[in-house]
Amino acid sequence: MSKILIRGAKVLGGEPQDVLIDGETIAEVGTGLSGEGAEVVEAAGKVLLPGLVDLHTHLREPGREDSETVLTGTRAAASGGYTAVFAMANTFPVADTAGVVEQVWRLGREHGYCDVQPIGAVTVGLEGKKLAELGAMHESAAGVTVFSDDGKCVDDAVIMRRALEYVKAFGGVVAQHAQEPRLTEGAQMNEGVVSAELGLGGWPAVAEESIIARDVLLAEHVGSRVHICHLSTAGSVEIVRWAKARGIQVTAEVTPHHLLLTDELVRTYNPVYKVNPPLRTERDVHALRQALADGTIDIVATDHAPHPHEDKDCEWAAAAMGMVGLETALSVVQETMVDTGLLDWAGVADRMSATPAQIGQATGHGRPVSAGEPANLTLVDTAYRGQVDPAGFASRSRNTPYQGRELPGRVTHTWLRGKATLVDGKLT
Repeated sequence: MSKILIRGAKVLGGEPQDVLIDGETIAEVGTGLSGEGAEVVEAAGKVLLPGLVDLHTHLREPGREDSETVLTGTRAAASGGYTAVFAMANTFPVADTAGVVEQVWRLGREHGYCDVQPIGAVTVGLEGKKLAELGAMHESAAGVTVFSDDGKCVDDAVIMRRALEYVKAFGGVVAQHAQEPRLTEGAQMNEGVVSAELGLGGWPAVAEESIIARDVLLAEHVGSRVHICHLSTAGSVEIVRWAKARGIQVTAEVTPHHLLLTDELVRTYNPVYKVNPPLRTERDVHALRQALADGTIDIVATDHAPHPHEDKDCEWAAAAMGMVGLETALSVVQETMVDTGLLDWAGVADRMSATPAQIGQATGHGRPVSAGEPANLTLVDTAYRGQVDPAGFASRSRNTPYQGRELPGRVTHTWLRGKATLVDGKLT
């Protein structure tokens, strides 16, 4: 088993320390550790974090391998500092059976760039009519604990109640894509001043907020756990804050793009900015940042949504919704949360590693950087600044909203159970 000495890294942004990895485990953390017999990584000035965990990734396999595969998606994850990702169920076929979730899980194990935990569909075929095989998926080799029809809302209150009741039996969680479908028919962007001026169909904030309000009350009634995917409005923040104060078991995520970008970008008519939920207003962006800082929003999740160029290189109305995000997430969080003073690096470790691992029950991930813990780690050059060039992405798709934009921070190394998956910014 190999030894690696990470020398002089600022663990969680604190004082410089050495971290010795022996095999799959962190053997020692301290100062002046001996590098004898170990590969030495000079990390002075860099920040060492636990490996990142993404609770919301679209890997597209099976069925849309032209967009992404488990291999390319996990390579993108390793490039972005992730050691575990949760793969959404809207594949072809839908991940609504034990067989499909086991297929995705095994592909992740074979490729080895990060751990892949499948998310099971809540309903058969994502059609919202009949519960999928929740118990069978949980009992499968994949051990599914998170269920979501993401891409579609579980809009039937009875089905949502039944799902919450079912997963309660084994400690699972339902992750809701909060979008009342009747309020968003024909929607192309956030409903507001910009949509009115551009003449594009509006996606009103209340379409998200009304579902969240219903679901936190259902979760309270059942005594079960609900997780809100890609929360995007100031109103949604207030509902979640109220629910948490009431003791309801609700968690919520925000995407990097909703922390940085606004609906003003839609004026360009560039479909790279078309996403669901849509980019919101400056007011919403600031509310989301504050909520992530104060813990109302629990985690950052990428909603990495790769699409082939033909699905984005077209007119706005015909374009697919979604953005890739695994390889830029940490940089966006540094710009919006760390460099603004809203979060320190320990806070980033909590929001992007420890808490998502806890919500998804990802054993061995999101652990402290201390002796005896699994060596799932990422090293970040926080002083770096550079322009985003999607040509260098590991993802199969290039639909990033940050092309040509200067962002801070660069992941230089990622280790999965002591094995380097990224060295000096290059995949191993």
